[in-house]
Amino acid sequence: MMLRYLIEKEFKQMRRNPIIPRLIVIFPCMMMILMPWAANLEIKYNNLCVVDVDHTPLSRRLVEKVASTDYFNLVDNAPDYGTAFSGIEKGEADIVLEIPNHFEKALLAGQPVELQVSANAINGTKGGLGTSYLSSVVEDFVTQEVGAASAAKLSLLYLYNPHLDYKKFMVPALLVVMLTLICGFLPALNIVGEKEAGTIEQLNVTPIGKSDFILAKLIPYWLVGLVVLTFGLLLSWGLYGIVPVGSLWLIYGFSGVFILTLSGFGLLISNYSSTMQQSMFVMFFFLIIFILMSGLFTPVRSMPEWAQWISAFNPLTYFIKVMRMLFLKGCTFADLLPLLGRMLCFMAAFAVAAVWSYRKTNG
Repeated sequence: MMLRYLIEKEFKQMRRNPIIPRLIVIFPCMMMILMPWAANLEIKYNNLCVVDVDHTPLSRRLVEKVASTDYFNLVDNAPDYGTAFSGIEKGEADIVLEIPNHFEKALLAGQPVELQVSANAINGTKGGLGTSYLSSVVEDFVTQEVGAASAAKLSLLYLYNPHLDYKKFMVPALLVVMLTLICGFLPALNIVGEKEAGTIEQLNVTPIGKSDFILAKLIPYWLVGLVVLTFGLLLSWGLYGIVPVGSLWLIYGFSGVFILTLSGFGLLISNYSSTMQQSMFVMFFFLIIFILMSGLFTPVRSMPEWAQWISAFNPLTYFIKVMRMLFLKGCTFADLLPLLGRMLCFMAAFAVAAVWSYRKTNG
């Protein structure tokens, strides 16, 4: 009965707060509308400068072929390489394609032709992918125009994401980040907020058990997190047509475990913080590490070995993997059991630590 009144108190405090009810609706909308477009590692519309020394119909068709793709934006036809290179120095061009003299004549005669590609590699990923895209387009062009196809052809089949849509890869992970920010920051400010308001002293003189007190703090944010997740799922379906292949019940079940984990961690920080500013800075420090080391942008297996060890102690690592497996692969509960065990360990550890660290004294 006492737990019920404590939970009711938490919901009343949320309702009276002018920010939290709006945050529950606005934050998922902004996250799902903006982030799938901003958190995108696809390289499109590289600014391309062409140096066509050959000036033949075949070289012009090659330029048209390259410019017609989504990966390149033709910004200039330079008369010589020096002029094109100055465009890279000024930041007006990303890649220079130089078509040599006698390009058409040599190609039709079956002789080898060397085209020079120069890329701005300050951003190594953009430079590498840009030259790779350009090489692929040129190879396709030569095959179509001249018929100089290679002896062996590859048949490509992209599993789980046949159209290589980066949003399908990012949206499940962004749902995890959304829950992390909501269910991490709000609990981290909860107890320390009551310390600053002076209401914690009134609660400390009551016969409320430590476990009941922490549980009353966790349950409201658990429900808030599920509501936020529902908004996120509806927006991913409505805006991008992305729906999970796997079970919705599994998504909500694993999300419930993850929300309790992050809420317990937030309450743990709140117990040790004296001011809201201190709590925010500490939580921000940990969340940045959690997000960057979770595999959100870079696969964990691509990280150095020491970074992989750190990510093994990161609850976001496992939940992001679960969400991608459910959204893209449609995995079953049996497939996810090892990940569930690790997530339950995190949840139990943070919940026990939050109860243990709460002190019903002023000291």
